[in-house]
Amino acid sequence: MTDFLSGLVRLRRGPWEMLATVLIALGVVMLMQPFVMLAYTYSFIVTLTGTVMFIVVSHFPE
Repeated sequence: MTDFLSGLVRLRRGPWEMLATVLIALGVVMLMQPFVMLAYTYSFIVTLTGTVMFIVVSHFPE
């Protein structure tokens, strides 16, 4: 966990890509669930944020 947090602080690609991937997956789950309208409402924004974040983070150093 400490390596993950230090990677986030030092702007390393691995931890940020993992965070972006989790955001994309969370957005898809929010989109597919039929129970909470608020989650469905924000699902596109969460997925879009994760996608843009992944594109930006792919330029970070290894």
